[in-house]
Amino acid sequence: MAPRSSRGIAPALLCGLSLFLGFPGLVWVQISVPPQSSPHTEAHPCHTCRGLVDSFNKGLERTIRDNFGGGNTAWEEEKLSKYKDSETRLVEVLEGVCSKSDFECHRLLELSEELVESWWFYKQQEAPDLFQWLCSDSLKLCCPSGTFGPSCLPCPGGAERPCGGYGHCEGEGTRGGSGRCDCQAGYGGEACGQCGLGYFEAERNASHLVCSACFGPCARCSGPEESHCLQCKKGWALHHLKCVDIDECGTERASCGADQFCVNTEGSYECRDCAKACLGCMGAGPGRCKKCSPGYQQVGSKCLDVDECETAVCPGENQQCENTEGSYRCICADGYKQMEGICVKEQIPESAGFFSEMTEDELVVLQQMFFGVIICALATLAAKGDLVFTAIFIGAVAAMTGYWLSERSDRVLEGFIKGR
Repeated sequence: MAPRSSRGIAPALLCGLSLFLGFPGLVWVQISVPPQSSPHTEAHPCHTCRGLVDSFNKGLERTIRDNFGGGNTAWEEEKLSKYKDSETRLVEVLEGVCSKSDFECHRLLELSEELVESWWFYKQQEAPDLFQWLCSDSLKLCCPSGTFGPSCLPCPGGAERPCGGYGHCEGEGTRGGSGRCDCQAGYGGEACGQCGLGYFEAERNASHLVCSACFGPCARCSGPEESHCLQCKKGWALHHLKCVDIDECGTERASCGADQFCVNTEGSYECRDCAKACLGCMGAGPGRCKKCSPGYQQVGSKCLDVDECETAVCPGENQQCENTEGSYRCICADGYKQMEGICVKEQIPESAGFFSEMTEDELVVLQQMFFGVIICALATLAAKGDLVFTAIFIGAVAAMTGYWLSERSDRVLEGFIKGR
């Protein structure tokens, strides 16, 4: 490969030098991103143990057709032991039981690895259910289905059908929880054996209960019709087996503020704000006022805004009155602006040039950048061997260097004279 010509290097260096001189400094910015931490929610130990056993059983299914991997499988099975119950298979299964990110599974496996080995070699025949043997009997982390708590007590409704089949027993299957039934919608009672508020018994036999919803405002009812109500929800009154809405606004049940009015709703009421023109009101709008607010006056049946600007005079010079809702304000007249509490005539700014707002230092930087670009262009042309452009390029570099040195020499001399 031919050596690269150095004729193109000089223009590049000069371009970089000229642009560098045009900038007063360089700024390095380092951005650091804080590490993100993922929230960790610890599972119940029983759930962790159940997951470990489920993963172990899947590992057994995955390796059911495997062998020792040697050349003579028949000999290995005869001399060593069958792969089915071998230590090799156990190790292979345990290696894949816990995922890398499952900390709780790894911790539980470390604590129970000797128990798993004991079950694998000695207890499989008499205790084929690993979950029952490990999680319930040995580690005492879990309870049988339908039971809860340290002593594995039956859930309400019995272990066979906890919560009657219409709810969830808190802590079921674990050594914790209160055993309280969380009933499905429509069911209630200690063991979810009754219909909840707003529902009635549609069907019932020795083993099943079907609860259906009452008519809207009924709290208790004998059927789905409006006339089947036995008790009403709050805000309703029972009248001839029907629930009728109570108008709280016509009774003492409503409690609204002095500047509010009451609006009846189905089963309740709302307090809404009076209009700004009112001091107390009986309804919405300026026509339902009890009294008019300051800045408003009674006109017919409504409280309307008073135009203070018809009588009020703004005291300041060059001010004018502006009416507002319920009041007024004094503002500067057109062509004036407020300054230190008085209205002064606005000065129309003269048209400014493009560089009028730039500081002297900014102009110097811009000028140096401009000369840098010109020198780059001349350097590129001079690199092609053109004598004319080469002469112009050398002259421009000399002029730029002299200008740059003279600028700084003047500043150095000035600083020396002033003692800085």
